[in-house]
Amino acid sequence: MYEILTNTAARQADQRAIAGGIPGWELMERAGRAVAHRAAECAPKGQRVAVVCGPGNNGGDGFVAARILDEEGYRVALYLLGPVEALRGDAAWAAGQWKGKVNPLAALDLTSTALVIDALFGTGLSRDLDGDAAAAIVAINAAKTHTKLHVVSADIPSGIDGDSGAVRGVAIMADETVTFARRKPGHLLLPGRLNCGTVTVAAIGISDEIITGLALPYAVNAPGVWLRAYRRPEAAGNKYGRGHAVAVSGGLAATGAARLAARAALRVGAGLVTVASPPAALAVNAAHLTAIMVRSVDGPDALKALLGDARLNALVIGPGAGVGEATRGLIAVASEAGRALVVDADGLTSFADDGPGGLPALSALVRANAAPTILTPHEGEFSRLFKNIPEIIEAPSKLLRAVAAAQHSGAVVVLKGADTVIAAPDGRAFINDNGTPWLATAGTGDVLAGFITGLLAQGMPGHEAGAAGVWLHGAAARALGPGLIAEDLPEALPGVLKRLLEHGGR
Repeated sequence: MYEILTNTAARQADQRAIAGGIPGWELMERAGRAVAHRAAECAPKGQRVAVVCGPGNNGGDGFVAARILDEEGYRVALYLLGPVEALRGDAAWAAGQWKGKVNPLAALDLTSTALVIDALFGTGLSRDLDGDAAAAIVAINAAKTHTKLHVVSADIPSGIDGDSGAVRGVAIMADETVTFARRKPGHLLLPGRLNCGTVTVAAIGISDEIITGLALPYAVNAPGVWLRAYRRPEAAGNKYGRGHAVAVSGGLAATGAARLAARAALRVGAGLVTVASPPAALAVNAAHLTAIMVRSVDGPDALKALLGDARLNALVIGPGAGVGEATRGLIAVASEAGRALVVDADGLTSFADDGPGGLPALSALVRANAAPTILTPHEGEFSRLFKNIPEIIEAPSKLLRAVAAAQHSGAVVVLKGADTVIAAPDGRAFINDNGTPWLATAGTGDVLAGFITGLLAQGMPGHEAGAAGVWLHGAAARALGPGLIAEDLPEALPGVLKRLLEHGGR
């Protein structure tokens, strides 16, 4: 159940199910029943329910839901955008099963209404809403603000683009969303995710084999998509078999970020961790570290000498490193040495200029590196780094921007945010949904970079290491809750890992 269906893939899944012998009207019946059953859990029988239906198959789902709720004892009022005579196909069939009155949407009355079923538009919406549809959505959202009105959306809240999560003019703010077969990008990407409320995935007869046959490249980021690649400690193992991570420190006034990354790498399971420190910062780094080693590294040549030890197999460069030629040189050394590499913060910005030392130079280093490279930009860093590539910056969703950036650069791209996307150069991508606002505090990005580096040191593939690091980061933050600071995240990780490994990712 981790796959994500784009709008096109959802249509293909319906078509394959129908071709396999399930009539379209039966898929609609099952979808409408799923919506009705979820709605019935949200309001007692006898309550007034308003069902708002659009002119397509989403509206057909609404007609089915209205019929079921009417049969179960609810007082149902149905409102339709457009004339019932204009309905076609399965939607016309569903309307024919409804024996009650069909009111025009413009006459929507929410007086004494306990629950609204939103079946105006589904994931295939491709235009901004206006007219009666927009007016109805505004009225429903306003009623939610002033009453205890509960809203259940069929498939996706009307007005949300299923592929991008964008608001098409105006959109329903749902309490519950019942979608079918699999989630869609718009359920996970902002701002759409904020409109969905609790999302339930209903099985309506589209088999797992049909979904698998679509060869989908997108999935929800969850342990189920990467746990098999996680390196569990072995009974006969030792620290040398779990990798040696290196965090490259900045100067005397900018050492904390590298230490955060280093501690995170150690906590996530790297067998050894070293902070490569400029000589001037050696004392302050050493004073703050115990299990983590410190080595004096003064520039790219010294880092090259350090990496003469092949056991040092994964690096994070960027947190507090400073912007400019020196940082570019450090990244070049790590890449040329064939080490797994996380480039974060100042490391990214160092390649954001328009000259020969910019993005083309970074991409060349990535592609020359036999080991995986992971870029971990937030939106600002991403915009600076890829500003001259229109097909990336102007891609229609965060998902597609991250995928395009990964394909262009050759690196795994972790495009951070509340809806972090982890994209691989081969076109695969995971969308993360366990983030929390409590992560919006200084240093948490450095910890994330350290988690990913520690996982790389243990031998996880790049895409899976990026995804695991992001998920563990979110899970640790959720375990801590309000008041967390970056230093807390590594300390919360043992409990997260214990639960994860005991329950096999469930």
